[in-house]
Amino acid sequence: MSTEFRAVLDRIAAHAEAFREAAPSRPHSPQRSYEEMRAVFDAPTPERGAPMAEIIGELIAKAEPGLANMVGPRFFGWVIGGSAEAGVAADWLTSVWGQNTGNAFATPAACAIEEASAAWLLDLLDLPRTSSIGFVSGATIANFTCLAAARNEVLRRAGWDVEADGLFGAPEINVVLGEEAHSTVFSGLRYLGLGAKRVVSVPVDQNGRMRPGAFAQTIDKLSGPIIAIAQAGHINSGAFDPFEEIAETAHAKGAWLHIDGAFGLWARACPDRAHLARGLERADSWGVDGHKWLQTPYDSAYAIVRDAAAHRRAMLIAASYLPEGSVRHPADYTPELSRRGRGFATWATIRSLGREGIARMVSRHCELARRMAERLSAEPDVEVLNDVVLNQVAVRLGTTLDTETADALTQRTIARIQQDGVCFVGGAHWRGHQIIRVSVINGATSEADIDASAEAILTAWRAERGANA
Repeated sequence: MSTEFRAVLDRIAAHAEAFREAAPSRPHSPQRSYEEMRAVFDAPTPERGAPMAEIIGELIAKAEPGLANMVGPRFFGWVIGGSAEAGVAADWLTSVWGQNTGNAFATPAACAIEEASAAWLLDLLDLPRTSSIGFVSGATIANFTCLAAARNEVLRRAGWDVEADGLFGAPEINVVLGEEAHSTVFSGLRYLGLGAKRVVSVPVDQNGRMRPGAFAQTIDKLSGPIIAIAQAGHINSGAFDPFEEIAETAHAKGAWLHIDGAFGLWARACPDRAHLARGLERADSWGVDGHKWLQTPYDSAYAIVRDAAAHRRAMLIAASYLPEGSVRHPADYTPELSRRGRGFATWATIRSLGREGIARMVSRHCELARRMAERLSAEPDVEVLNDVVLNQVAVRLGTTLDTETADALTQRTIARIQQDGVCFVGGAHWRGHQIIRVSVINGATSEADIDASAEAILTAWRAERGANA
């Protein structure tokens, strides 16, 4: 290793320590806009190289003003975790080790640790222990991978080999899901050639849960191959579909049932929330993120399939230069042949938290979400639209105002909150209203952070409300 590289690594370590140490006190919003950052990085292609220390110093100076403080304890904009310390440390090692995690013979450690971590995940989530797991980049690709296995298997049962013959001329597949399914599910369906619009939507209740009677009536009218998709953790409300009823009805029709459980699946790891996901274990596949509630660094999610053979058939990459055999090759269960060793950070994070730590964290975040809801809903003209059963809080502002005015004020309030930087929240349009979405999922968030953030939200709202008076 060169002296230059050693010095740069030491510098990065020192900077990383200072960066994470200052996270609670830094503004939670980027201090420069996208347009400003484009200008910062706009430069002609370098003709000659530069010293490594100079490059890293320049990168830090240029990039950091345009970074959101996503590791900060008051970042509630999306359902994303805080990249916990043990996982970050393991992720550094992953880059240092530089293992291309495709086959077990090339990198035994990276592959073996995925198997070990997979067993831990199935145990923590209390899913069928013989299920297979593909370590993928995020919930979008987890859903895609599971739905690829679903598509191919329901067609195989109908006598069609999609791996060999493709989709031209194949029996039509019916896809049934709730009318408020997450957008990444539709993306996965589009990638798979099933179409984002050729789905049958089932009515939902006020929290976004599929109505089981409506699901039964919908699926009863269908014939041929069927894929049903339910969700654990509605993106706005955190609600769970009624899995027991859905699974019973779906399997009676021979349907494959997939669960989009990007963050909500972790309720299974928490004794006081596990009841929310009762019956979920009866599904055929599950997609879940690691970089949400488990707090791993990004590029971490899990495609879990009950039928390991169907999973492997859908993802298998075969070539004469690639090894075969009875051992588990990670590339057989993901859409990628070349990728980083994702199992290291997962293993380290689970090892750091343990079963008790994960359960305690999930439970604490749910209580913090309720605390936030109580603080906000105590304000006149502010309403929490969802039953806060998990970590999501959907906030409507201006309940006494007409919808157009309230929506405009809410958007301005969100912009003011983000500009102030005490916390970061996002918005969405739900149930006919522009809302503020608060997602409590960072491992470092405390009661004090909730109270300070609630006050910042209400202060911004009062300022916008007063300016409109």
